[in-house]
Amino acid sequence: MAGDATLKGGWHSGRFAHTFAAIDLGTNNCRLLVARASISGFEVVDAYSRPVRLGEGVALNGALCGDAIERTLEALGVCATKIERHRVTRARHIATEACRRACNGEDFLARVKARTGLCFEVIPASEEARLALASCENLLDPSIPYGLLVDIGGGSTEVCWLNVLGRRDGSGIVATELIDTTSVPWGVVTLTEACVRGQSREQPMARAGYDELVERIRQSLRPFCAKHGIGRAIARGEVQMIGASGTVTTFSAHHLGLKRYHRATVDGSRLARDSILTICEQLATLSVAELTAFPCIGDDRADLALAGGAILEAVCRQWPTPMVRVADRGLREGVLMDLMRQADREADPHCRRGH
Repeated sequence: MAGDATLKGGWHSGRFAHTFAAIDLGTNNCRLLVARASISGFEVVDAYSRPVRLGEGVALNGALCGDAIERTLEALGVCATKIERHRVTRARHIATEACRRACNGEDFLARVKARTGLCFEVIPASEEARLALASCENLLDPSIPYGLLVDIGGGSTEVCWLNVLGRRDGSGIVATELIDTTSVPWGVVTLTEACVRGQSREQPMARAGYDELVERIRQSLRPFCAKHGIGRAIARGEVQMIGASGTVTTFSAHHLGLKRYHRATVDGSRLARDSILTICEQLATLSVAELTAFPCIGDDRADLALAGGAILEAVCRQWPTPMVRVADRGLREGVLMDLMRQADREADPHCRRGH
């Protein structure tokens, strides 16, 4: 009976005692996950995602604009309702590049708190990279010693360079050591606004213009590449790459021939570098109007697809790993993992005695 009581206690303490929530408020999307712990990680109770374009105009004006603020407040109201309905007990809500850049970012988040009750933390790029890595570690191959994690966001692109360490017990479970990160100040929204704004929806971009976008991103990546000798490590076959973003998942869905997006099929899939470059070549010849009919892009993302393809092409040309592992996961999942570990530590009597 004592053993049964101990087991029951385990299921009602630590991470198992809570319902968790995480909101990732980015330049392009507002994303919520509500989840409870499970044996294998967590089980999603509710999810919400809306392309609010919060960062619209920030690159040009330095401030969040009225329409974007109203769209975002409406979406966050939906998030607040879901969090209350599910009686969430542990939560962390983060804001990224748009709020980092905007001169009125703090005022906007104060307005969010007053209207919805949600408290947000503006995180630095280094924390953004760490959370993305936390969500993707189990996609890494422990037999390949180095890894690149590339997260193409709306306002910036985050890159992690890491050591990949297999567990000593031979279980195949991956541990990582983060060597360094860099944040490229170009994402799908900022690159579109700076370089593609004013382009006719019916006319494709001139090839020279597209190549200029690719080169702009490569210029931002080269110092980081040289600093860590990443190109030489790739030539030795010692580097694997994970791509975490809407751009990469859309490329995978297209490559897999999906007519409608299916997360379980895409997450963890593999994309050959040659396949990525072939899709980029195809995208570069299409107008925004034509891209709306492209499977798994649709009208919401069509005007951003060219910039996303240019960023991904730049990454693949700068770092020619033969394959990219696709991750349909990101900051929300990393936040949830952190919250669950924290709940476990607080419930562990040995940890409590340490304090």
